[in-house]
Amino acid sequence: MVSSDPGTGVIAGAISGAEVSATPADLPQVLHGAPAAVLMIDRDLRQVVYANGTATELTGDRVRLPVDIDDWSDAAGLTDLGGRRMRETSSPLSLVAAGIPVAGEPVAVHDAARRGSTATTEQREASEGRLLWVTGFNLTDASDGAAVPGPLRSRALVVFLQLSGTEHGDRRRLEVLRDRAVVATDMSFTITDPRQPDDPLIWVNPSFTRLTGYDLDEVVGRNCRFLQGPNTDRGAVARIVAALRAQEPITEVLLNYRRDGTAFWNQVSISPVMDGAGEIVNFVGVQNDVTERVLVEQERRAALADAEEARSQLRLLAEATTQMTEALDVADACARLARIVVPQLADLCAVDLLDRPGSGTPQRVAVAARDPDDEGRLQEFSLVRDHRIGSGGTGDTPAGDQPVLFSELPERGVDRHPGDAMAASAYDELRLRSAMVVPVRARGRVLGTLTLLTQHPYGRRYGSRDLHLATDLAGRAGLTVDNARLYEVEHAAAATLQRSLLPEVPEVTGLQVAARYLVGADGNQVGGDWYDVLPLPDGAVGIAVGDVVGHDLAAAAAMGQLRGVLRSYAWDGGRPGSVLDRCDQLVQGLEMAAMATAVYARIEPPDAAGNRLMRYANAGHPSPLLLTRSGELIRLDEHRSPMIGAVPTLGRVAGPGRTEAGLSAPPGSLLLLYTDGLTDVAGEDADERTDLLERTLAGLPPDSDAETVVEQMLTACIPSPLRDDVALLAVRLVD
Repeated sequence: MVSSDPGTGVIAGAISGAEVSATPADLPQVLHGAPAAVLMIDRDLRQVVYANGTATELTGDRVRLPVDIDDWSDAAGLTDLGGRRMRETSSPLSLVAAGIPVAGEPVAVHDAARRGSTATTEQREASEGRLLWVTGFNLTDASDGAAVPGPLRSRALVVFLQLSGTEHGDRRRLEVLRDRAVVATDMSFTITDPRQPDDPLIWVNPSFTRLTGYDLDEVVGRNCRFLQGPNTDRGAVARIVAALRAQEPITEVLLNYRRDGTAFWNQVSISPVMDGAGEIVNFVGVQNDVTERVLVEQERRAALADAEEARSQLRLLAEATTQMTEALDVADACARLARIVVPQLADLCAVDLLDRPGSGTPQRVAVAARDPDDEGRLQEFSLVRDHRIGSGGTGDTPAGDQPVLFSELPERGVDRHPGDAMAASAYDELRLRSAMVVPVRARGRVLGTLTLLTQHPYGRRYGSRDLHLATDLAGRAGLTVDNARLYEVEHAAAATLQRSLLPEVPEVTGLQVAARYLVGADGNQVGGDWYDVLPLPDGAVGIAVGDVVGHDLAAAAAMGQLRGVLRSYAWDGGRPGSVLDRCDQLVQGLEMAAMATAVYARIEPPDAAGNRLMRYANAGHPSPLLLTRSGELIRLDEHRSPMIGAVPTLGRVAGPGRTEAGLSAPPGSLLLLYTDGLTDVAGEDADERTDLLERTLAGLPPDSDAETVVEQMLTACIPSPLRDDVALLAVRLVD
């Protein structure tokens, strides 16, 4: 039940935390959802003085209350099962008006019997055959009539229950409907008088006493707010009060309390009762104990919430795993983890890693915050300064061997960090509420910690389920970090090996030489790219750039072998085409490598005019570029031949083999050789990349030295990210 505030004159019974339906057309949901029509009859006058919304639907706008009971029956189209009008029989309404209770009598609805009916054919067909069971009882009897106010002594309530589609001869359905009608007599009814101060109860039926435990003499004259308790929904009370002030029907569900203090979920439908002049005289409330229904619904909602939370956690774990496995290095993996958990699981996140697994000094490698301004504060802040990572750690970053949960942190920083003013100030600025500190471990070793924090005023309060999720995330992060570290170590070793196979760029009289080798991030981050500059015994200089197919240690080893073979054949003074042919034969004969591209050029000593003859051969490699001092750009793309190892018979049959091209390079010319890591980029057009390379070279100042050329070319043309290895060689012909 609900009450109004004092002085409003509104009181009624109520129930639940369910939603309100508060329009005149709403039907009270009682008897398992079956609509009930309720009448109040003045027995002395044989008049219907009140009809709720459902009862009004039976008569439409054809009558105005109060109305004679027979006229009301005609307006509603009520007949007995034989089709006779109610006024022609001992109708249930007549019996109730005579003071005789009706425990359940059948009546039929026939539209043709309705007085003044304007229903359509469809409406008449839909209404034909409906059966109503009528239950009626006096609001008082001789034994307690003296305790009931005068106006109610001659009143009775009549309840109509409907079973749609019931045929007159269907005995089983009639029995079911009769049972429901009997149940209707057990509904809890209350009547209040809003014309009296504080709108007191003036009548309750015995069902109310059984429902609440209060006797009639304990409740009559009191506002029924006594059913409210500490957990009654004040919002539901306010909605009912507002509806009653507006004199509108309403249905609510809220928590009420019985006389013995036990709580129950109470559903109430409240309707106003008007007199003939349209003035409010009473409120009628129908109550129903729906505790079981509400508890079942609450359990269902809780189960759905648990299932949704579990799905959300699985999505978070799957997303974190996917993101971290795509990371390129340790720092990237930690940064991705921090960005994923904020804001889904935390308002703030910090990842700290040891410089070596199991012990060492922790370093903060990643932070993330819901508010970007907090990231700077979090960068230096440590929540727990008395925890250490591993057995030999010396840092002050939190990290024990077990997860730590701080469900509710102190509100003030001085309580958390006494004696440390800076930490206390940072704590206050971060507005911390709850925290988890979880070790990041892999293969039995602690690698660092994952710290998750929430903030006032809206941050969640962490519990054991959150700690399990954070521990799972930290475990996945640990494997990712450990694998990334192992990968970085292996890659560093492979890159060191590969660089060791590349020559130191020698100083050559008359030439400026500069070279760069960049390791890509694809595959194992090692490959078969190489460059070489070789002063020859006859005064010429051999230059070469090549690329063995593959990105692994085998490709790097094959590159070292191929470079050695090419140097030996070049040292003999052979023509460029012959050098490449002999390399092809040896590679295929010894199965040194599957395939490789290479370009080899021989630069002769200068003639009297300072010009140098340059002969070159190309086995499937990107064309070198020659830029003269006058700004003319020449693409050296003549006499191209297949890759080394691509054609098994090449170089073994009679014939000229690979041919070569030659040109005279004037003093000051610049020769640029490169591998396809600059031009063959996934998702980009190779011709456009080559055009970028040529435009960049042509746009350089004519007197740029070789080192400047290399740096400028890489700055302008290096792909991002760099997936493939790049070898770049620049040779300036000095005057």
